[in-house]
Amino acid sequence: MDDSDPHIDDPYLDDPYLDDPYIHVAADLGMDVYARNMLASTFGLVTDTPSDVPSGCGRRVARAMTSRRPESVTCLACREHAAQRHLRLAQQVRRLTRGQGSGVSEGSGVSAARVRQAVEGHQDLARRFGGGAESDADPA
Repeated sequence: MDDSDPHIDDPYLDDPYLDDPYIHVAADLGMDVYARNMLASTFGLVTDTPSDVPSGCGRRVARAMTSRRPESVTCLACREHAAQRHLRLAQQVRRLTRGQGSGVSEGSGVSAARVRQAVEGHQDLARRFGGGAESDADPA
């Protein structure tokens, strides 16, 4: 009878993902999926998505352990990262469309209402992630 533990050589025991019970947010807020879809629809090229991604808290985590929904993210550092990124995105959209009467350049195909909707959407996500959404101050 062999007294050795059958799980000693189990590679899954060394899996770093098993030690992390939190749901994270991808550092790029999942924007790589949009870029991948655009390339696929434009050129017909499809690549595999990576199984792990950098997260907002600085860890590399399994993509399956990330979410873009604020209610699902349980890592506090990732929530803070996502709130700051969404505030920054709202400010960038507002800044890029300022200065030309309606705020939208002629022929761009983007209406002022659509710009407002994008800004408000990012502000809402920032608020839901917990960072406060009404600040006009530039993030550091």
